[in-house]
Amino acid sequence: MSERKVLNKYYPPDFDPAKIPKLKLPKDRQYVVRLMAPFNMRCKTCGEYIYKGKKFNARKETVQNEVYLGLPIFRFYIKCTRCLAEITFKTDPENTDYTMEHGATRNFQAEKLLEEEEKRMQKEREEEELNNPMKVLENRTKDSKLEMEVLENLQELKELNQRQANVDFEAMLKQYKEYEEEQKRKEQEEDEQEMKAMLEQAQNRRLLVDSDSDEEPAKSRTKPVAKIKPTDILQEDPQPQSKKLKTESWERSVGKLNTKSQLAGLVTVRKQKPGPALANGTENQGTTAKTGSFPTATGTTSSLGLLGAYSDSEDSASD
Repeated sequence: MSERKVLNKYYPPDFDPAKIPKLKLPKDRQYVVRLMAPFNMRCKTCGEYIYKGKKFNARKETVQNEVYLGLPIFRFYIKCTRCLAEITFKTDPENTDYTMEHGATRNFQAEKLLEEEEKRMQKEREEEELNNPMKVLENRTKDSKLEMEVLENLQELKELNQRQANVDFEAMLKQYKEYEEEQKRKEQEEDEQEMKAMLEQAQNRRLLVDSDSDEEPAKSRTKPVAKIKPTDILQEDPQPQSKKLKTESWERSVGKLNTKSQLAGLVTVRKQKPGPALANGTENQGTTAKTGSFPTATGTTSSLGLLGAYSDSEDSASD
């Protein structure tokens, strides 16, 4: 089985390309091509505007008996988008453009016509100068006169403008110098303001650094001293700060109840009668049995305890 993509085909030894029959096609045959309108045009039948760049399915044919420097000229057939009238135009290789033939008129062609007219006149002048040397001299004199007239008109316009303007150059220079001095003064003021702002910022930073350095040793002084013994924590006051504040406010309003100086006048020691000692001993034993044993050391007892003991002793005496 042979390969599908073959570059070299087999030709038998008796192959003669002259024996291959050739297709006889007409020279003016047409092809269907897709193109865009090369210029703006307007249909003569319905007046529809066809703008440059509009796409058409056109028929293309080679123009017979028309050649420019060996280049063939092609003709294109399109149809109007509104009335389907046939419009034809062909190529113009001499001017690298297209020419309108039938069915429409080309728009915006005035500038092109003017350029063509100038080219035609220039060509005629050159032909005349080649055949007539006196014509060359006449044309040169005309050109020189025209150039002199143009220069004179230009000079007159400049003088007229100077008369109307009345420009004082000294005043302009003076004004420019004043403007430059003002700009320099403004720049100096801005520089001074920036320097002052920078100095103030540096001074504020120094003050902040000094204040921070002063606060650090004060904080280091207020640090608590480390405990030497582990049992020292038991000697501290376990009450929280809020409870201490409550007790302080209570003591300020009512007073301390556990101080001896405040309640010393309220407690009085009962005077013993010069009676028999036995009776006193029995009474004291009875009272102690009812109320419990009293603390003998007054220095260690509290004021509330003394008040309670005094009231119990009076109740027992009344009984």
